[in-house]
Amino acid sequence: MSKQTYKVCWCFRRRFKMGEAGPPADVKELFSQYAENGVMTAEHLQRFMVEVQGDDKATKEEAEAIIDATIKELKHLPIFHRRVLNLDAFFRYLFGDSNHPLPFPPKVMHDMEAPLAHYFIYTGHNSYLTGNQISSDCSIVPIIESLKRGVRVIELDMWPNSTKDDIDIVHGGTLTAPVKLDKCLEAIKTYAFVASDYPVILTLEDHLTPDLQAKVAKMVMETYGDVLYTYTGPDTMKDFPSPESLKKRIVVSTKPPKEYLDTTKSMKENDEGSLKMKASSEEDVWGVELSEPREKQTLLDEDHKDEEFQYEEETVKQNMEPEYKELIAIQAKKLKGGVKDWLHDDPTAAKRISLRETRLEKAIENHATDVIRFTQRNLLRVFPKGSRVDSSNYNPLIGWSHGAQMVAFNMQTHGRSLWLMQGMFRANGGCGYVKKPDLFLKNGPDDKTFDPKATLPVKKTLKVKVYMGDGWHLDFKRTHFDIYSPPDFYVKVGIAGVEADSLMKKTRIIQDDWQPKWEQEFEFPLTVPELALLRVEVHEYDIGEKDDFGGQTCLPVFELRSGIRAVPLHDQKGNRYKSVMLLMRFEFV
Repeated sequence: MSKQTYKVCWCFRRRFKMGEAGPPADVKELFSQYAENGVMTAEHLQRFMVEVQGDDKATKEEAEAIIDATIKELKHLPIFHRRVLNLDAFFRYLFGDSNHPLPFPPKVMHDMEAPLAHYFIYTGHNSYLTGNQISSDCSIVPIIESLKRGVRVIELDMWPNSTKDDIDIVHGGTLTAPVKLDKCLEAIKTYAFVASDYPVILTLEDHLTPDLQAKVAKMVMETYGDVLYTYTGPDTMKDFPSPESLKKRIVVSTKPPKEYLDTTKSMKENDEGSLKMKASSEEDVWGVELSEPREKQTLLDEDHKDEEFQYEEETVKQNMEPEYKELIAIQAKKLKGGVKDWLHDDPTAAKRISLRETRLEKAIENHATDVIRFTQRNLLRVFPKGSRVDSSNYNPLIGWSHGAQMVAFNMQTHGRSLWLMQGMFRANGGCGYVKKPDLFLKNGPDDKTFDPKATLPVKKTLKVKVYMGDGWHLDFKRTHFDIYSPPDFYVKVGIAGVEADSLMKKTRIIQDDWQPKWEQEFEFPLTVPELALLRVEVHEYDIGEKDDFGGQTCLPVFELRSGIRAVPLHDQKGNRYKSVMLLMRFEFV
């Protein structure tokens, strides 16, 4: 009889026992401080909202409404005979949707009467692409998704179709499959104002012949009608109109057109040069690249391209179709000469220029204050470098901290850089326009131009306490993180802002708990709180493997409400989970 060998595996299957997570110690202490005889009345809650939550305008009526809504939600608990909260109900209110860390319900809070140049604007790059920059499909779907998320600047690249009698939207010189212009225009018309009433700016990259420009003009005017904003003043406007004056309007912005054949040659050379470059490197926690792969020849090609059309621009203007010219409300100017020439501010004419991210970085090395002064009246659009063939993004704060209004992003590629973008535009009610801090508008003998690299004193310190988390057992399968045990969660929390303020910290790991309690506090000194974004990520620790993702959010510090708040988390694409939240406390000192 042959000998058989048996393996014995000593495995333990823990039971997924779920109980109600009790309130943290701070919540219990605050309840005892503000309640009487074990209950909290509307007067007690109002005082708590004013003194702890910083809601100075909280009324007794609002407190009563909160109590009524909380009691209604707690149907499984004993019926309250009076309009009061016990400890469990008070905890439920704090950990509920209405106790949001940003103004709730969301509403526009900034002055919207200033010129467009005074706002950061939610901006897309190659808005029609479904994936990478080289071989993905072009479609109206990413355009629609961007508009539904509140993006206010949509970019379309216009090229003649194969028979030269119609217009394709396609990434020129690549293998991307085109989509028709008319479909894109209709999609923009349908979804432009679903998320926000404030203007949609349509940036057109024009590679068309004059007859096709005339066709574009007819399409745009017939599609948008009175919704289209047309500038009827002198050749160029001195100052841009305000977002408020452009509500429910679509605004076209493009460069003066170029000859199609010459443009095709230049684009092809440039794109082929870009294709030789490697995909972008791994990003660190701030969305800043660890290395900058560059291709000198490609940069030389771009510079040559700019010079190539200086004379051509002057001659082609005469051939431009008048109807097409009338479409262009915001003129985009070509780059000529050196940095000082690009950033020349003509007090009689506001303009828009576009800089590749690498050119912006080069420009701000020695001309940071010139860039900021330029953006006080003019629009600066920053777009990804050509080597980002995977549609990755860059650190948006490089542009924002130098006043750039249009930091153009690939919205179809998710990651930490895009989380920062989404976080910035959660401000001001999510309307897609965020008023730039006043520090960007100072320019005089007494008001020195802001320098983001300067050593500045700390203006305020943000204290963040991470109490606990809940909701994963509702939004995830029980075996999602670990097959045989509950997850081991930890939280990363930090600031993305100017270099001096950027910092990331993390809590300890809580083992085997679907409702972890950390109760840890962190401090973040802020020199420029007006630009700071609070970053929060939850991960599940795995020994010897990459930690699992458990949620994230990014919040503008300049609109953060103090007090104990329920912070909803989002998935990697930026979609909010149904149930996953953190209970946190924010305090400014």
